[in-house]
Amino acid sequence: MRLLSVNISMPRVVREGNRQIRTGIFKKPVDGPVKVGKLNLEGDAQADLSVHGGLNKAVYAYSWPNVNFWRRALGRDDLGPGSLGENLTLEDLPDTDISIGDELEIGTARFVVTQPRLPCYKLGLVMRMPEFPKMFKHSGRNGFYLRVLREGILMAGDAVRKVDCPDGPRMTVAEFASIATKHTITREDFERAKNLKALPDSWKRRLEEELRERRG
Repeated sequence: MRLLSVNISMPRVVREGNRQIRTGIFKKPVDGPVKVGKLNLEGDAQADLSVHGGLNKAVYAYSWPNVNFWRRALGRDDLGPGSLGENLTLEDLPDTDISIGDELEIGTARFVVTQPRLPCYKLGLVMRMPEFPKMFKHSGRNGFYLRVLREGILMAGDAVRKVDCPDGPRMTVAEFASIATKHTITREDFERAKNLKALPDSWKRRLEEELRERRG
């Protein structure tokens, strides 16, 4: 499997109606080698660090077949690498085939999968479809965030290698996305999720709170 495209952008202010919104979602492909740092790719940054970025959301990866799915489903031939806000467009790594905690090597950098993407309204902004974030959230085509285990350099055309699948409980990105968007979380769901070492503690606390609330 290959890395098809590396996509970056610095935050900028765009106008939406009467609002001015600062966002870094308008990713564009770049040629040549790109440095991978602990918090992002060189030349890339997140605008609202309260919900984006950080160690556990340093890099966002999405598969090209998912982009093609949206091209067909929406009749949008303008969608290409980076159009969904992804940093890394992968040749083909569906959410059903990658688990939280799996480790990937791309170029000289190494990553661990931490969580699926559950989008905010800014995805609707870049797609020019306010209703799109809800469609995306429940699509099973969420893509996944990566934490950087080893800084390095990568570029389009590099191999994407799954180098480690740790022992212990496993849950695919698709499975976790389904749990995270459920109307009713079960104790079994929570027990599985809380034992995923790579899953951020913030998610574990959120699921525990939701379970407690739904149990009354």
